[in-house]
Amino acid sequence: MKSSIVTPLRHWITQLIEHRAGRPLSSIHHKMDVWLLLEAHRLLESKKAPGIDGVSKEDYARNLQGNLVGLLSRVRGQTYRAPAVRRVEIPKPDGKTRPLGVPTYEDKLLQKAFVLLVEPVFEREFHEGSYGYRPGKTQHDAISALHGALSAGNHYVVELDIKGYFDSIPHKELRKMFSDRITDGVMNRLILGWLKAGVMKEGDWQASDSGTPQGGVVSPLLANLYLHEVLDQWVQEQVKPVLKGGVKLVRYADDAVLSFSLEEDARRFYAVLGKRFERYGLKLHPEKTRLLDFRPPARGEGKGQTFSFLGFTFYWGKSRKGQWIVKVKTEAKRMRRKLKEVGEWCRENRHKPQAWQQAQLRRKVEGHSQYYGVSHNLEALKRFESGVQWVWRKWMNRRGSRPINWEQWRSRVRNYPWVKLRIVHSLWAMPKKRQLEPELPLW
Repeated sequence: MKSSIVTPLRHWITQLIEHRAGRPLSSIHHKMDVWLLLEAHRLLESKKAPGIDGVSKEDYARNLQGNLVGLLSRVRGQTYRAPAVRRVEIPKPDGKTRPLGVPTYEDKLLQKAFVLLVEPVFEREFHEGSYGYRPGKTQHDAISALHGALSAGNHYVVELDIKGYFDSIPHKELRKMFSDRITDGVMNRLILGWLKAGVMKEGDWQASDSGTPQGGVVSPLLANLYLHEVLDQWVQEQVKPVLKGGVKLVRYADDAVLSFSLEEDARRFYAVLGKRFERYGLKLHPEKTRLLDFRPPARGEGKGQTFSFLGFTFYWGKSRKGQWIVKVKTEAKRMRRKLKEVGEWCRENRHKPQAWQQAQLRRKVEGHSQYYGVSHNLEALKRFESGVQWVWRKWMNRRGSRPINWEQWRSRVRNYPWVKLRIVHSLWAMPKKRQLEPELPLW
């Protein structure tokens, strides 16, 4: 977090935690000042949709100083009331919808400042197997860690999927987990307000009896805290000591995969997994949570089992020397969904200049390759690029002019710069060391 305001503050909180030797922090709300709110304002994106009050970042900034001073006064005086979240339904590929929450800008700003302030408290406690929404950790780090565990011999895999996780977290248990670490009354009141703010849908207010604030900046932090105790801490302190072999937990938000070196350990863990989550008010998806044997295929058994994680499919493939190794490729349904989105974009923009279309499509392919450009996945990148070219030509042929065959098409697009596909992320690279906070004076 490179900031002249935030970095020293986070350093101070980190050392304060160590100084208190495990005791909860009783007073840190005084560290939330106008400068921290100003930094939160700077970090928030300006293109996000407004909440129920219709105020955008630009609107709020017209009287920024006065707005921040007034907000801080209400927070410290404990008169701030979290507004309801505007709820919209986002269509999903399977025809269903996904609820999306849109907080007001001021509430989002306050949540951002809150996260900047309290995040170091939890970062010192979270385990290394947790990768989602954490500073210095990425989805590719999680993919690399899981790939390394599988390659090292952890071939018995438990895929874990929680039904409606962000909407089903019990408030009472979550608040207790937070107050066990931070007893500051002002901070705990803010958490209670966000959890009970409710949602506004088509003009009607609906109460929130469970779940984290929809669309809120604070939601990922609270969700990570809950699964830290439900899963991560349980595996580390209670599961590992009784196993005969090894286990590796890789979790990104509510997506988790555990790989075991022994089948016996995997089956014992899988047998009690559901009861553990039910104890904390959560339910596992019966079809998406499974135990599978991911050993390399024997002769005559085909290519073995596969599973997906964070948009990648893990499978066994042959190396250049003819040996079985763990590989990853773009998940098939992700590929289809992305190409469908590109096709819809081409249809809507087919009458615009070809050079402009090409520049926009190039950015889409570059963005796709920045995420999916990992070791072993070059062929999938090429298929995606070919698919983009195919749908682009399809809709260009519907502009009303004479149809363009593939030879003419290649000749035409040759004049435009295109993407040079490459592997961006190596699964064999050494993991980067995370440095949380350097040593600074406590006071």
